[in-house]
Amino acid sequence: MKPEILEDLRERTVKNFMDLLILAELNNSHVMSGYDVISFIHKKFHILMSSGTVYSVMYSLERNGLVEGRWNGKKRVYKLTNKGEETIKTIVNAHEKIQNVLATVLKQSLKM
Repeated sequence: MKPEILEDLRERTVKNFMDLLILAELNNSHVMSGYDVISFIHKKFHILMSSGTVYSVMYSLERNGLVEGRWNGKKRVYKLTNKGEETIKTIVNAHEKIQNVLATVLKQSLKM
C-alpha cells in the first residue's frame, strides 16, 4: 500500500474514532481540557486537530452524558461520568469483536 494511502487512512481513523480516543485517555488521565486533547492527539498520532473539531466532540460527549465539564479558572476541563466509564469498559471488553467486524468489512470490500 502506498504511504499516502496509509496516512490518509490513519488520519481518517483517528478523526472518526476521536470520541473513543478521548474517553480512553480520560480514563487514564482523569481530567483534560480541549487543549489537552489536541496535544494528546498530536503527540500520539502526529495529527493536528482544530479546536473546533475537538470541542465539537467534547460537547457531544457531554450532551450524551459520557463526560462532565466544569470550569477550572479560565479553561473548561472534562472528566468521565459513570456512563462514560461503563462505555469505555464495554468497548475495551469487546475489542476482539470490533477487530473481527473491521476485518470482515475489509475482506468483503476486497472481494468486490
